[in-house]
Amino acid sequence: MRIFQIQSTGASEGDGLQSLLQRGLPDSGFVWISCTSQDFERHLATLQEGLQQLCGQPLLELHVSDLLNRQLPSHYDYTSQYDMVVFRRLAAASAATDTGAAASTRALSAGKGGPPILRRIDTSPVGFAVFDRLLLTVHPADCAVRDAYASKLMQAASTDLRTTGARYPSSPADLMLRIVNLMVDGYLALRRELTHQLDHWQTELLNPKARFANWGALLDARLALHQLDEICEDQRSCIQDWIEAVKTWPEADSPLEARERELLQVRSRDVLEHIERVVHHVQRLEQSAETAVQMHFSAQSHRTNDIMRTLTALTAIFLPLNLIAAIFGMNFDSIPLLHLHSGFWWAMGSMLMIASTLSLVFWRKRYISRTAH
Repeated sequence: MRIFQIQSTGASEGDGLQSLLQRGLPDSGFVWISCTSQDFERHLATLQEGLQQLCGQPLLELHVSDLLNRQLPSHYDYTSQYDMVVFRRLAAASAATDTGAAASTRALSAGKGGPPILRRIDTSPVGFAVFDRLLLTVHPADCAVRDAYASKLMQAASTDLRTTGARYPSSPADLMLRIVNLMVDGYLALRRELTHQLDHWQTELLNPKARFANWGALLDARLALHQLDEICEDQRSCIQDWIEAVKTWPEADSPLEARERELLQVRSRDVLEHIERVVHHVQRLEQSAETAVQMHFSAQSHRTNDIMRTLTALTAIFLPLNLIAAIFGMNFDSIPLLHLHSGFWWAMGSMLMIASTLSLVFWRKRYISRTAH
């Protein structure tokens, strides 16, 4: 568990929960309490007492269950004292994994085929309880997003804001949106490898000299992309519900608060735009995989048609020759040319002329030409 105190002029990391309870909330700024799902379950009673003391209301039992549920999709809920956001992240799974049954549900296609990048995408949910002056976040065991943003905060605190142009979060809601945006951008960094793998498969599918055999992996990839699309749709619905809820907040009491409210709405729309980019990319990958399969079967059908056309043309060429051979093979004594010394050569010449003429006609009509692939 890590606790940060964030103000407009700086950020610092506190000693622990007991120290925070003794001092109370700072006069300005807000507090960020970040913990893993194991720490949250282990220290639930202490956290509930701390939220009651610091914010005037603990978490509802239903929301506690949501924060501990590893299968919950992205969604938004609210009470009169705090907002509740559960957001499923899309990031590369690290070596550290959750304990218990949740470990088997972290990746999209764990234990299956498909691109390795899809098997490494972690979809564990991250929970946010947004109070007026406190943000509680519940992460998976590795807490990569928390550690990344905490390092960013500490780095900004050790430098001059006027030279770096950085700006600390103005409220718990602002911090929540920044963390969500960092989670979404984590997937955008993975899309190049995923696109490269699917493009490689598409090239193999359209290569006439290659025999594509990774049908099981391709099917797993399509199923994983479909699941990824559903996750992204839940993310978009969650953020849209959050944006609609922000519009219903009471009017700001001061120009500064109104300015912060406007920046919060802008950041919310920016996060939604990033999620829509992810949705668009995933849907494009789904369509690309489906199109590649359809083009593969169309190309196979086209090559089969070429082969059958060539075989049909060759059969048509040799059919008159078989007819001539069958006529001269009849058991009749009075067949013309049969007893002539030059009869054989007349028959062979006629057969050669007919075959050459038909071959020329079929070649001009492109019946026996090679199709360029």
